[in-house]
Amino acid sequence: MYEVSSEVYLEAAERLLSLLSLSDYYSGSFEFESNGLSCRMVLSAVIYGHYEQLPEGVQNRVIDNIIPVWWEFHTTDESGERLNDFDFSEFRKVLAEITR
Repeated sequence: MYEVSSEVYLEAAERLLSLLSLSDYYSGSFEFESNGLSCRMVLSAVIYGHYEQLPEGVQNRVIDNIIPVWWEFHTTDESGERLNDFDFSEFRKVLAEITR
């Protein structure tokens, strides 16, 4: 079993944030590489958040919560797909942290 590292959670959260629009719903998938491992997330989720006005005049979207309708997190290496211990609650925490 592949133990999902904090770096993989962070990369997945950053990728998702780059794909989010102003919508309160996301449905799609994305892939990335991490330490020789291919990671792929499939996600349909309701996004709860708000916008903060920063002193520089930029609006920052803060994610208050993300409720998954469906999610899958796949990890693959040269020998094929590997089971992993991805935890959506942990992913939710990382996503909230990086948007605050």
